[in-house]
Amino acid sequence: MRAIRYHGPKKPLQLEEIATPTPGPGDVLVRVTAAGVCHTELHFLSGLLDLGVAPLTLGHEIVGRIERVGEGVGPARVGERVIVYYYSGCGRCLHCLRGDENLCDALRAEHGFVTDGGFAEYVRVPARNAVPLPGGISDADAAPIGCGVTTAVHAASLARVGLGDWVVVYGVGAVGFGLVQVARLRGARVIAVGRTPQKLEAARALGADATVRAGAEDVAARVREITGGRGADVVFELVATRETMAASARSLAKRGRLVFVGYSEDTFEIHPIQLVVGEQSVLGSVGNTLAELQEAVELVAQGRVRTMVDRVLPLERFQEGVDALSGGSLLGRAVLKP
Repeated sequence: MRAIRYHGPKKPLQLEEIATPTPGPGDVLVRVTAAGVCHTELHFLSGLLDLGVAPLTLGHEIVGRIERVGEGVGPARVGERVIVYYYSGCGRCLHCLRGDENLCDALRAEHGFVTDGGFAEYVRVPARNAVPLPGGISDADAAPIGCGVTTAVHAASLARVGLGDWVVVYGVGAVGFGLVQVARLRGARVIAVGRTPQKLEAARALGADATVRAGAEDVAARVREITGGRGADVVFELVATRETMAASARSLAKRGRLVFVGYSEDTFEIHPIQLVVGEQSVLGSVGNTLAELQEAVELVAQGRVRTMVDRVLPLERFQEGVDALSGGSLLGRAVLKP
């Protein structure tokens, strides 16, 4: 089969022919029909995220149809359209027992990170990780659910976003668009922050109450102006450069929660007196749970959350999608169609 292979930091991705995997006991073989290109791929290529596994097929936003099943999996699942949950925990640790596989210290698989992912014609996954997709969502529109929407659902839960909160979404890419919508569904008022007018317009169309153009306005000052001087109850930091992190911290209200979803080469610095006097919190949010993927699928199926797809590309044009993401020109996701 054809697959896009990662060979280590600062090395170009390569479209190669590799062996088609065979499903083992409890597994299914999914013929991939759509795979979203996430910012995480750029972190792999730059070396910021180096998990020490190469060669590897990237891609963790995966949609397809079950083509074969392994021992112990009912044959009725063949032909089922599914979206892949990319974590497979040990099932024994405290985190797994609580349902938090994204925090498992002994993962059996993490597709697109340390286990082959969806930038290929086929991917092998545990049957439980292949979540049925309802009709009414195209394959391309479904792919960003696997990270773009699920990450938003998870982060909003960790941040305890609730009715009447002022929420800042700093960085309006695919996950940012998801956070705008999920926060609105929880009754929050949302301020979207970004540099690109078209992305800010899209955020407004998805429900943002206000927008701030970073680089043209003082972000923290505008957030305080919009909130009547109070500041934001929650700031989701999806960019995490020195400049954006400083603005995010200055935007926080008393008892505000600064939630890191994105990261960069830069280090976050804050004087503890700000956190102490304002009783503020700094959190990190990674991935999602299986239950949250199922929730995200329902939100999109019900029309309560929309995914944003900028373009759909054949596998051989993967570099176009990577370059567009790196250049900041995508309005939502680039999706690969093997």
